[in-house]
Amino acid sequence: MVKAVVGANWGDEGKGKITDMMAEKADIIVRFQGGANAGHTIVNCYGKFALHTLPSGVFYSHTTSVIGNGVALNIPVLFKEIQSIVDRNVPMPKILVSDRAQIVMPYHILLDQYEEERLGGKSFGSTKTGIAPFYSDKYAKIGFQVSELFDEETLEEKVKRVCEIKNVLMKHLYNKPELDPGELLDTLHDYKTMIEPYVCDVSSFLDQAIKDGKTILLEGQLGTLKDPDHGIYPMVTSSSTLAAYGAIGAGIPPYEIKEVITVCKAYSSAVGAGAFVSEIFGDEAEELRRRGGDGGEYGATTGRPRRMGWFDCVASKYGCRLQGTTDVAFTVLDVLGYLDEIPVCVGYEIDGEVTTEFPVTWKLEKATPVLKKLPGWKCDIRGIKNYEELPENCRKYIEFIEGQIGYPITMVSNGPGRQDIIYRESSLKK
Repeated sequence: MVKAVVGANWGDEGKGKITDMMAEKADIIVRFQGGANAGHTIVNCYGKFALHTLPSGVFYSHTTSVIGNGVALNIPVLFKEIQSIVDRNVPMPKILVSDRAQIVMPYHILLDQYEEERLGGKSFGSTKTGIAPFYSDKYAKIGFQVSELFDEETLEEKVKRVCEIKNVLMKHLYNKPELDPGELLDTLHDYKTMIEPYVCDVSSFLDQAIKDGKTILLEGQLGTLKDPDHGIYPMVTSSSTLAAYGAIGAGIPPYEIKEVITVCKAYSSAVGAGAFVSEIFGDEAEELRRRGGDGGEYGATTGRPRRMGWFDCVASKYGCRLQGTTDVAFTVLDVLGYLDEIPVCVGYEIDGEVTTEFPVTWKLEKATPVLKKLPGWKCDIRGIKNYEELPENCRKYIEFIEGQIGYPITMVSNGPGRQDIIYRESSLKK
């Protein structure tokens, strides 16, 4: 059975924790898109980790961790990450890398940095990890597939050809040093040595796993609102963040995805630029940021303070719809226990009219939130295992949001650890 774990919003929803938790009963975990530009924070018996490329189920000895063809593969970053968890007494994981995955090249990172520098105040808030240049090259058909590392003659010719193209940009647009084809070829030889033990026909491997009745988790990066087609374009990422893309990014049939667990935070947060209607500022934002997550709301990759906001029913309903949600995992609910009342964004006012449908970006930029205040529960809910034991106002908050978004909240996370989860029966669950 194939299940996808994806984000409803801007990313940072807590997908890592949910994947790590669900991986206990899974056989294979697949990263199917994105690169090392976003991190998944996980707290388990080994400690606290921020993963960037490895799937979040990597901490179990019975699982196989797969880097799918849709991933932007930074080979040195992957190997540094593997070493970093092994150094902390995590058993060496079983890892497979698709022979069709493409490689983040050193010049992708340089070009990402140079372009953000060139744009100045109009930059995209990139993590500068090379993701946009990587995907640009992939679709311009000048990227490097892992499989190409093993075809020396073609590799050498392609390196020279690509350097000619890139050096025009380096010299004339950015006024930076030109690339050396010889140095780049040596780097790719090093990459080949590093990755060779893990290379696999992942699509074939997953096909057999499905036939054998294995449980497969597809782990998404970021969330719906960062999708290049359906998100807050152009302030989006460069690969599809939707569960549907999991079939493509892993190389399996779309009809095999039977469950889509969409992760929503009990409030909102975002890293990077772009429209964020329910955003809050000043002391109110700082208090929520300081209390949020496990140790505060800061980007797992960048360390940047996350932008904070109240739960956005409009964005979340849209996010869940685009993901094809079967179940919602509602995270960091415990953080809100300090509030006397909790605002929730239930609509957007645009040019004097209120809508509950998520609009295109230029309308989104003009939107102001319509807020409804719900009573808080003013206590710590960590440690509670049964839904009925939650304070009444806490249950009412969950049920109000479930009614607004229209998708069943079947998991409630009330702490950072694997065991901090409450399962509930939803009246919306068919």
